[in-house]
Amino acid sequence: MVWEEWERAKAAAGGDTRMRLNQAGSSGSSAADLVVHQDDLGAVGHEAFILHGELSKKADIAAAGAGHEASGSTMQAAAALKSHHLGLGSELETTVEMWTSQVKSVLQACTHISNHLDYSKKLHAHDDTRIAADLSGRTGPVPVSVLNEYFE
Repeated sequence: MVWEEWERAKAAAGGDTRMRLNQAGSSGSSAADLVVHQDDLGAVGHEAFILHGELSKKADIAAAGAGHEASGSTMQAAAALKSHHLGLGSELETTVEMWTSQVKSVLQACTHISNHLDYSKKLHAHDDTRIAADLSGRTGPVPVSVLNEYFE
């Protein structure tokens, strides 16, 4: 029963039942499902790093017009409005707090992206080196049991 299902699946696939790894080889398709080059990862990580730096410098409205330790003009305006019992003061303060929270989230995401892509590049380069070393020392075809280790 299982063999018949396999034969039907092969026929439904158009008769091309050769094994292809990542569309490599002369019979492979030119459009791979997933292609990532080291340069692509580096560019994305670099852009995340640049965005982090620019956002850190320009998006801090809470400290605008002040030094790092002092309250900025936006928060000073909120305090002044609150001292005159105007509801706009507390609303402005809430806006600044929400903005600051969101900016911190974006900064954290940029850091995560940059660090993760750097880590991924190093990890995959190490894996490629190990796999190449494992396979280069062999003569003849690689046993299926060894290939299965790379697909788990």
